[in-house]
Amino acid sequence: MQMPAARAAAPLSGTIRLLRRSELPQFKAHLLRLDAESRRDRFNGPSNDSFVAAYADRCFHDGTIVIGYVDNGLVLGAAELHERPEEREPTGEIAFSVERELQHRGLGALLFARLIESARAFGYERLRVTTHPQNSAMKRLARRFNASLRFEDGETVGVIGLSPLPPLPSRPGAGDFVSPGAGAF
Repeated sequence: MQMPAARAAAPLSGTIRLLRRSELPQFKAHLLRLDAESRRDRFNGPSNDSFVAAYADRCFHDGTIVIGYVDNGLVLGAAELHERPEEREPTGEIAFSVERELQHRGLGALLFARLIESARAFGYERLRVTTHPQNSAMKRLARRFNASLRFEDGETVGVIGLSPLPPLPSRPGAGDFVSPGAGAF
C-alpha cells in the first residue's frame, strides 16, 4: 500500500502507544509493507514474507512489548522490546521499523523514547540493539540515546544503560497511618 505524497509531507497525526494482542494483524501488515531496504534494515538482512509473518506472530506470543505508531487504524511504525533472560542484568533487545514514507521525520526517535520509558518501567537495566554496519540511520539514532556501539560478528551492536526509576516519594505522615477503627476500643 503506497501512501499519497501529500500525506507523507503532512505533520504526524497518529498516536504512539502499546499495541494490544488483538492488533497483531495490523502489526504484521506493517512489517509486510516495509520496502526491501527498510525490511533489510529491520531484520539485518533479506527476509521473505513467510519469515516476516511468522516473526510478527512470535512477537505477540512470546511476551514482546510492541509499541506502535498508529494512524487511522494502521500501524505505520513500531518499536519492539524483547527480553534477553540469558543475560546477567535485566536486558532487553530492541528493534524498530518505520515505513519508508514516514522515515527521517523524527518518528524513530519518538518510538525510541517511548520504548526506553517502557523498558525502565519493566525494570530493565540495559538495552541492546543490533544492526548491519550500513544502517547509518539506526546507528545515529542509537548514539542519540547514548548507545555505546561496537562491531561484533559482522554486525553493529549497541548497548544503552538505563537509570532505574526513582523511588516513590515519601509522603509526610505516611508512617503515622492508623487504620480506621484502630484504637476504637
